[in-house]
Amino acid sequence: MKPQEQEILKMKNDIQTELKAVLEKNLTIFGWDIPENDDKKAAKMIWEVMQESMASLKKDIESGKYGN
Repeated sequence: MKPQEQEILKMKNDIQTELKAVLEKNLTIFGWDIPENDDKKAAKMIWEVMQESMASLKKDIESGKYGN
């Protein structure tokens, strides 16, 4: 196994935890700003924005933005 593969295995849980925290932080803000907030709908909307951002990052990676 290559060093990068070993490192991602170590980091996987931390990355997943950080992404969940981003969603939950933004869901909390929705609740503050919208008293009658539908948490399930808000979570889905936040997730969709996160997906768009991930797709944009993927394009950046594929285009070489984060290459050496």
